[in-house]
Amino acid sequence: MKAKTVQLPDGTTVPAIGQGTWYMGERNSEFRSEVNALKQGLDAGMTLIDTAEMYAEGGAERVVGEAIAGRRDDVFLVSKVYPHNAGGAKAITACEQSLKRLQTDCIDLYLLHWRGSIPLHDTVAAMEKLQQAGKIRRWGVSNLDTQDMQSLWKVPGGMKCMTNQVLYHAAARGIEFDLLPWCEEHAVPVMAYCPLAQAGQLRHDVLTAPVMQQIAKARGVSSSQIALAWVVRSGNVIAIPKAVQPQHVKENAAALTLNLTEDEIAQIDKVFPAPRHKTPLDMV
Repeated sequence: MKAKTVQLPDGTTVPAIGQGTWYMGERNSEFRSEVNALKQGLDAGMTLIDTAEMYAEGGAERVVGEAIAGRRDDVFLVSKVYPHNAGGAKAITACEQSLKRLQTDCIDLYLLHWRGSIPLHDTVAAMEKLQQAGKIRRWGVSNLDTQDMQSLWKVPGGMKCMTNQVLYHAAARGIEFDLLPWCEEHAVPVMAYCPLAQAGQLRHDVLTAPVMQQIAKARGVSSSQIALAWVVRSGNVIAIPKAVQPQHVKENAAALTLNLTEDEIAQIDKVFPAPRHKTPLDMV
């Protein structure tokens, strides 16, 4: 069965399920197992890796740098800049430091991590400067709600945004009310972080929900694979689950070829209903 992919606005194709690195790089004792997990994921087709200067204050980028050493051309590399660094000379410095930790000379997709006090036009200008210098190939945003995206579209060059990375899973469907439709209308794929509803203190009942477990059992797969297949079901969403255990990496990659039926989606919708009104953007 063919692995699912998502097309970016510039025509670039990336796997619908990549690898997240939030909470990686925090302990030296786990460095090697984290590097190996990312390598295993790359071998299994999850060639998009997402990281950020914020994660372990550069620690996660160092893990990624080690994992992609010698195979940089196989990887679609995503990193994110702190809001307070997302403009002027600070943006250049932040990007250069990320590049050093990642052991590469170019980031494929560089994102504003969330909106801060630096005006969007300054961030867009900095992104364009980094592109012209060959330090990044594309840029995008993270944690921007519909109104923020509308503001971005009014900024000169703002429509060059390649993605909006937001929290999205079966128990957090708020983006479906207006943000996801807006992104689809403007051909901007959404990148879903925490697609398994698990990161840090975040522990929703998605994977333990009877509906997920029943569908998983009937399919002979894990509930996490059902949850991932649900997140990427539209073809416009990229999921970036984090995994360190070899079994979890294997399961995540296998979800790339798992398609849910309309009936299975309807069963999940009944337990985790779509939003009926606007809610503030979920963030963790």
